[in-house]
Amino acid sequence: MPNLIYTYNHPFTLESGIVLPGYHLAYTLYGRLNEKKDNAVWIFHALTANSDPAQWWPGLVGEGNLFDPSDFFIICVNMPGSCYGSLGPLSENPATGQPYFHDFPFFTPRDMVRAYQPLKKELGIERIKIGIGGSMGGQQLLEWAIEEPGLFEFIFPIATNAWHSAWGIAFNASQRACIETDLSWVEKRPDAGIEGMKTARSVALLSYRHYETYRESQQEEDLERLVQFRSESYQRYQGEKLAIRFNAFSYYKLSQSMDAHQVGRGRNNPQQALQRIRSKALVIGIDTDILFPLTEQQFITSYIQGASLVKIHSRYGHDGFLLEYEQIGSLIGEFIQLKTHSSVKFASSNSENGST
Repeated sequence: MPNLIYTYNHPFTLESGIVLPGYHLAYTLYGRLNEKKDNAVWIFHALTANSDPAQWWPGLVGEGNLFDPSDFFIICVNMPGSCYGSLGPLSENPATGQPYFHDFPFFTPRDMVRAYQPLKKELGIERIKIGIGGSMGGQQLLEWAIEEPGLFEFIFPIATNAWHSAWGIAFNASQRACIETDLSWVEKRPDAGIEGMKTARSVALLSYRHYETYRESQQEEDLERLVQFRSESYQRYQGEKLAIRFNAFSYYKLSQSMDAHQVGRGRNNPQQALQRIRSKALVIGIDTDILFPLTEQQFITSYIQGASLVKIHSRYGHDGFLLEYEQIGSLIGEFIQLKTHSSVKFASSNSENGST
């Protein structure tokens, strides 16, 4: 499905204080808003994804799945700063008539949701039934649920946090350092820094996956091998794969966006910020996630009124939020049914298969 484009032709102030003359957003829609206007589902994508969740969450979005367009009005917006149609580093800087490149002013997750608010109004959405997002998508979801406490009926933050940790920032800083060591990074051209980004992706993958992921899928069968290991070629492959569809400018700026995530900024502290949320919340964590460990989801759950926490098992570490859609879909469906038809509290789970 092609991107739709929303254009906002008014000054827009970022948290950094920078004022943009306007911005544009690429977004994807599935289904239709019903007469009651109570079937909207807003999906937030993670770092390098696009606005079409049916591509990267095929087990959750699409005909016959949990988020079926025949039942829901599904919206997903490409994050500002990305390279899939929204305002980003390769967009024209109106002050120069040339692409922004290094001068692009990154959006914080809070800036992002504030940019989505006029689009929500344009689409005629007054309330959103379900908000869902994993990782950086979950960061945006929490920000919006705090900004507008009555907007979402249900929220499902998955493998995410209330602020980006020192551990997570260190990983992102290391990835940016990889890009900075690429001698082409100083140049103003679309492919600048691309070799550095390939290395950065290799670093990132170590935080996205888990020891068991590599043990099960990249273990050497040839006990005599001295060079050219499977895991080595896998790391290089992942960098090459991303370079085909992404650019170093967006990767660099979006990692800065993630680092700036802090729901407590300007709201006294994260605890008080989360206490503003009035949505029915099911927070989902992954037992093998080393980038967004379960302690971060436990913190979120502790301060959202009535929130429930469930842990799922995945061999894929943090990337399990994209791959364990059967577990996630089952838990979400059950939670909505319970909260809609009864006052039964959803039980937190410690089981490996995510059952309650």
